[in-house]
Amino acid sequence: MSGRLIAVVGPSGAGKDTLIRGALARDPSLHWARRSVTRPPSGTEPFESLAEEEFDCRLAADRFALHWRAHGLRYGVARAELLPMQEGATVLFNGSRAALAEAFERFPGLQVIEVTASPVLLVKRLAARGRESAEEIADRIARSCKALPEGLPLRRVMNDGTVEEGVDRLLAALQPVRA
Repeated sequence: MSGRLIAVVGPSGAGKDTLIRGALARDPSLHWARRSVTRPPSGTEPFESLAEEEFDCRLAADRFALHWRAHGLRYGVARAELLPMQEGATVLFNGSRAALAEAFERFPGLQVIEVTASPVLLVKRLAARGRESAEEIADRIARSCKALPEGLPLRRVMNDGTVEEGVDRLLAALQPVRA
C-alpha cells in the first residue's frame, strides 16, 4: 500500500478523538479509520457498536486488520477502513498501546503518535464524560503510566491547552510522518 498508517494512542481522556476530528476538519486528505467496539453507541467518537456475537463472526471471517481487548471491551479496525491507503491516503486510527507490537508486526511502516495530558487533566476529563466510576478512572490513570513498546517510530503530542492548540500540535506531528 502506498499510503501511511498512523496509530494515535494515549491514555483515556487525552483527547485523541477530539484532535483527530479537528485534524480531519483542517486536512480532508486524512482518513479516520472507524473502529468497531463492543460498547453501546455514544456521541464521543465515530465507532461501530457491535454485539460480542457479531464481533466474533467478523473476527472468524478475517474482516479485521487489527483487533484487541482493552477496558473490558473488544476493539477492531476493519480491513475496509484501511482501503484509502491503496490510493496513497494517510489513515489514522485510535489505537491501544497494548496492541502496538502486533500492529507494527502486521504493518511494518506503522507510525505512532502518542497524545497525552497531565494526570490531573485526565482525571477531570474522564469524570466529565461520566462513563466510569472513580475507581475505574483511577485504574485507567494507572494503566496510562505503562511504557510503550521499544523501537516504535513515535512522536508525542501534549494536549493540555485549547482544542485548537492540540489540533495544531497533532498536525505538526503528522508533517514529518507523512513526508
